[in-house]
Amino acid sequence: MLYRTSVQSVLLYSAETWTLKQEHKRKLQVSEMVVLRRICGVTRRNHKRNVDIINTLNIHVDRDIAELLQTHRLTYFGHVSRLQPDRYPHVLLHGHIDGSRPKERQRKQWKANIRKDCSNLEMSLADVTISVRDRQQ
Repeated sequence: MLYRTSVQSVLLYSAETWTLKQEHKRKLQVSEMVVLRRICGVTRRNHKRNVDIINTLNIHVDRDIAELLQTHRLTYFGHVSRLQPDRYPHVLLHGHIDGSRPKERQRKQWKANIRKDCSNLEMSLADVTISVRDRQQ
């Protein structure tokens, strides 16, 4: 319970708005294991596998941290999609700005992460946008 309330909540604070790359996912997983090793009192020099540490702490990890982040992101996407069309988050999500982006801006956009999450669920973005109208679904 301490792991879920403290470690995961700190690692995933405001994560639903992150534009996440593969490198960031790896860093999140590494950070999670560093914290779990500290809780267990094991260093890398002890040559213990991550699975053994998770079993030692008796943590039932249903999903890794990246899958949990995907769930948070899709939940937030559903929340923003259900907002009234005149609310700023809804306008920013569904609006389009003409012109080109400056070169120093990041290339990956938040909506691209949502598309990838939808493809992992084998759904299109349009299908997910329609299905989030029903809150229970």
